[in-house]
Amino acid sequence: MSEKNEEYSASNIQVLEGLEAVRKRPAMYIGDTSAKGLHHLVYEVVDNSIDEALAGYATNIDVTINEDDSITVIDNGRGIPVDMHEKEHKSALEVVLTVLHAGGKFDKGTYKVSGGLHGVGVSCVNALSTYLRAEVHRNGKCYIQEYSCGKPTTELRVEGESTHTGTCITFKPDGSIFTETVYNYETLANRLRDLAFLNAGIHLTLTDKRHLDADGNPRHEVFYSENGLSEFVQYIDSNKESLINDVIHLTTERQGIPVEVALTYNNTYNENVYSYVNNINTIEGGTHLTGFRRGLTSTLKKYADENKMLEKAKVEVSSDDFREGLTAVVSVKVMEPQFEGQTKTKLGNNEVIGAVQVAVSEALATYLEEHPKQAKTIVEKVILAAQARHAAQKARQSVQRKSPLSSGGLPGKLADCSSRHPEECELFIVEGDSAGGTAKSARDRHFQAILPLRGKILNVEKAMEHRIFDAEEISNLYRALRVTVGTPDDPKEPNLSKLAYHKIIIMTDADVDGAHIATLLMTFFFRRMRPIIEQGYLYLATPPLYKCVRGKNEEYCWTEAQVQKFISVYGDKTKVYRFKGLGEMDDKELRETTMSPESRMLKQVTIDDVAEADRIFSMLMGEDVGPRRDFIEANANYANIDA
Repeated sequence: MSEKNEEYSASNIQVLEGLEAVRKRPAMYIGDTSAKGLHHLVYEVVDNSIDEALAGYATNIDVTINEDDSITVIDNGRGIPVDMHEKEHKSALEVVLTVLHAGGKFDKGTYKVSGGLHGVGVSCVNALSTYLRAEVHRNGKCYIQEYSCGKPTTELRVEGESTHTGTCITFKPDGSIFTETVYNYETLANRLRDLAFLNAGIHLTLTDKRHLDADGNPRHEVFYSENGLSEFVQYIDSNKESLINDVIHLTTERQGIPVEVALTYNNTYNENVYSYVNNINTIEGGTHLTGFRRGLTSTLKKYADENKMLEKAKVEVSSDDFREGLTAVVSVKVMEPQFEGQTKTKLGNNEVIGAVQVAVSEALATYLEEHPKQAKTIVEKVILAAQARHAAQKARQSVQRKSPLSSGGLPGKLADCSSRHPEECELFIVEGDSAGGTAKSARDRHFQAILPLRGKILNVEKAMEHRIFDAEEISNLYRALRVTVGTPDDPKEPNLSKLAYHKIIIMTDADVDGAHIATLLMTFFFRRMRPIIEQGYLYLATPPLYKCVRGKNEEYCWTEAQVQKFISVYGDKTKVYRFKGLGEMDDKELRETTMSPESRMLKQVTIDDVAEADRIFSMLMGEDVGPRRDFIEANANYANIDA
């Protein structure tokens, strides 16, 4: 935390460039104009409030989804300055709201570090909103100014006195720019929950005025963490069996870089490490993750060698083995972060490697010396991981010997398409031979391929790696997709260089069993082929549940409400047919409702928050029934949990 600077005024606001391009090319500034970009607007405003908290001036941040899907963000910080900006000849508030890259975060004396990657801030939000109202409490007064599409519609005015300080921003996204204008509660809740863990001691709330309970109260949650990342790790691992019953937690500063790390081990076979820079999830990792891995591996190996614990392994132990069953969160605050990678979320600052490595090494070495029992348990897990890795390597080699990349062989049940252009090709993963046969008749052979699965695939959440590659249906998936395992950067990473389809569509029955099979498949892709999801290639088909017929009028329906609407129009003599499974449809029905690009509805599988997705998959596919039941009960009123 930097020293408090009470002289926060217009002179601290520096202007870098204008705002004119934002409405013309919004995707350049917020990523896209779909739901992701829509939610990014909220993050930009909240980041400003987080900056005030990091600087020591704000403790509460309240986010409200209003009835019309406008958003209100309130903090109790110092309030955006309202005095005249010397260079721009208008109030500092108007500069912040109308000039791109204008704000206190560009003045190093105001904020030591700040949230976000690009600093486009509320000016970008203002440009992309049909209405924005800024209310500032400062200097004992309440100041208000309103805007539309980035331009002020009123002068800055004083509306009474105020006994507190802070900023309140209300904005309505422009429906002519965004393809989606309805906010998702869970998406915002996940982000605020992360921010609470990443910034211990800050109260964040989320209120949804669109959803009222029986007493007329809006949906509401409070996010607060007393102990920061240690609680974050406990939350992520809440549905996993702990290996050491401890969270190793460090908060320090090295080379002027604040570093916070928390880690623990569980009895799963997955590595789950989440890295953040200035509160932003760096999904591609970077130098802070490199430093963490080096510190963890070298310290554990040194301890194990000194205590002669690896001699009984009888196999070579690699750095990957030290991370099996590991859950960790790494958070650094960098004054001038440099980003690279496909999504510009890979940290490139080389000085961060040493800072994190030293911090982790010192804290972990102390823990291992003081907790020999837990240290022994961790090293035994490492040895088992090494032995399992060698078994998995043999299994992978077996899969890849059978793969089309080496032998020309494809799974016997795969009905491939004739096109060899992945960007136009689709693979339908279908439940059962019966539905598979209908799908093969319904498809367009040029670009649609069909892979029927026999029953439910292996639950990869609970299986060791070599068991996964031994499973026939999973082996068939790898071979059909033309995916191998191992890249130049990571021997466990799926290699998508020969991926044959850029649309992979899970098509199961619209019932409980079908939902279970779809969940097993999504778990497989999340755990073993996550880049397919991250690159936007995975989809869910949505077959109808009903067909309503009255005379020459017929309609497919997905819900009971749609059935009742048809009956209300055409009368009670309507015949309602319920499809118990895909196999009950003929090829024409399946093509019209579920497979034809002209008439089908696909749901793209995306990951808004990897840590939260990890927790949910562990809960849905793990051993403990209780949390799974609680999740279904808690979400049934607000979401289609099969979607």
